[in-house]
Amino acid sequence: MSKKFIVLLGDGMADEPIPELNGKTPLQAAQTPHLDYLAQRGTLGLVWTIPSGLAPGSDVANLSIFGYDPHLYFTGRAPLEAAAMGIKLDQADVAFRCNLITLRQEGHKEV
Repeated sequence: MSKKFIVLLGDGMADEPIPELNGKTPLQAAQTPHLDYLAQRGTLGLVWTIPSGLAPGSDVANLSIFGYDPHLYFTGRAPLEAAAMGIKLDQADVAFRCNLITLRQEGHKEV
């Protein structure tokens, strides 16, 4: 009989400690009764998803989780996001990704 698996990836849950949470991370400050329930009844493990020499990010980690070596296949986040939107890129195509922002003046600072 085959086993069924659920893989839960807490992508970005740990984050960094922040002063507004008394120096805790969002995960440390969170109420997690459902995750606690699953953890008590399941099998837990750890996996190192960021290969040496690459910046930590969900794009690199998800390639690793799905069995792709990011050293061979990672070319940046833009091609992954293009694929997620159904955009087909040819071998010679280049995709760029950026965050658009607006700055405005509030008093003596830009926000």
